[in-house]
Amino acid sequence: MPRVLVVDDDPEVKSTMSSLLSRQDIPHGLAHDMASTRLALQAARFDLILLDVGLPDGNGLDLLPEIKALENAPEVIILTGRGDSQGAELAIERGVWDYLLKPSPIKEIKLSISRALKYRQQKESARPRALDLTAVVGSSPAMQSCYDLLACAAASDSNILITGETGVGKELMARTIHSNSPRSKQPFVVVDCAGITDSLVESTLFGHCRGAFTGAMADHTGLISQAHQGTLFLDELGELPLAIQKSLLRVLQERKFRPVGSSREQKSDFRLMAATNRELEAMVLEGIFRNDLYFRIKTMHMHLPPLRERVQDIRSLAMHFVDKLCTRNSLPPKGLGADFLETLEAYTWPGNVRELCNVIEQALVACAGETNLYSMHLPKEIRIKVTRSRVEQSSAEDLTEHACPCRSNGSKIDHPVSSFKDFKQECEKKYLLGLLQQFPGDVPSMLKLSGLSRSHFYSLLKKYGLDT
Repeated sequence: MPRVLVVDDDPEVKSTMSSLLSRQDIPHGLAHDMASTRLALQAARFDLILLDVGLPDGNGLDLLPEIKALENAPEVIILTGRGDSQGAELAIERGVWDYLLKPSPIKEIKLSISRALKYRQQKESARPRALDLTAVVGSSPAMQSCYDLLACAAASDSNILITGETGVGKELMARTIHSNSPRSKQPFVVVDCAGITDSLVESTLFGHCRGAFTGAMADHTGLISQAHQGTLFLDELGELPLAIQKSLLRVLQERKFRPVGSSREQKSDFRLMAATNRELEAMVLEGIFRNDLYFRIKTMHMHLPPLRERVQDIRSLAMHFVDKLCTRNSLPPKGLGADFLETLEAYTWPGNVRELCNVIEQALVACAGETNLYSMHLPKEIRIKVTRSRVEQSSAEDLTEHACPCRSNGSKIDHPVSSFKDFKQECEKKYLLGLLQQFPGDVPSMLKLSGLSRSHFYSLLKKYGLDT
């Protein structure tokens, strides 16, 4: 039997949901805040969670990464009276089943629960397929979501678009999908759209016949033909010239193409993957990327998170790169000092995993014959930025401490005491003003320092009439 957990601090809502589930003979548990929710998830396994957002000890949306990190993670239906567009967007991004506003009709809630449990049953009855993930490193909740999509992509033959910042490992993920797919024993052909000139794009993709143009001394097989029965990976798709996009669209629709200088069409049975760090939707609006091509390629979409959003993976990535580089350079194994890892985890990594690998290699060169890697072996610019960030964070905390009316002199409060609610709101507003002063317009830095979720942060700004 499926089990449901109801998380809400409103006794009336809990009573209503409990009655609804009891009438359907669905076993369920009740929780009223984030702490009791964590205890319930440790004590029992649930298939579905009805989760409120405004809980006494925090924002319910902040529980989603923890829930998704659970083995055989339950589905989640958000049921809240504090709905906002930012929160809804965040919830959907984090994989919730549904987002309902209170008061919702009982019929609508019942239908959503029924569909979620049915989906859950179908998902569990499907035979799991073992994946070879030896090439990728990371077990953070953000990466677990990518692995779920990877499994679907590997079992499919659909086009897939992989997006993410430079250096997050888009090509590695594409290769991993290919190696787990039925086409794994066939070619994986890479097209660097940023590395070929406009005049050679057609020849590179489609091939050419002898004499097709000056310098064409022999027939040339194009990359699309080389990818027959395998995978064609278009890297840096956003750099593809507009003139070629129309020709590529026809190839994707028909799986046919004509080499330059040839009068005969050829066929190629390939699976298409593409990657880009650019915002293709914005390029479509600007008229520099074809709308029809964008939707043709984006049958499936995987977004790889930047390294700063999966700090939990930095330690395992660092160990992986150290072992790999030591083996490649015939070096003895190296130990990793605690300060070395602390510095790596405190850095923001604008170059993502690629930058991390490069920094590890620089540290190995700097440590020479030493047996352990310490923070001292890292590039100076990394250590300077981390130290500067710590100093700024400390200054911001001091600013908040002095700005907050909670400050007291010894055991005496140095201002008239108001109601607890008013006192708390005044502290919250002072804290937000301190953040806005410390990081004007820099929302990511404010979120990082405060630990607030994006939706909670914006709801507080709205509550106190503040603006970034």
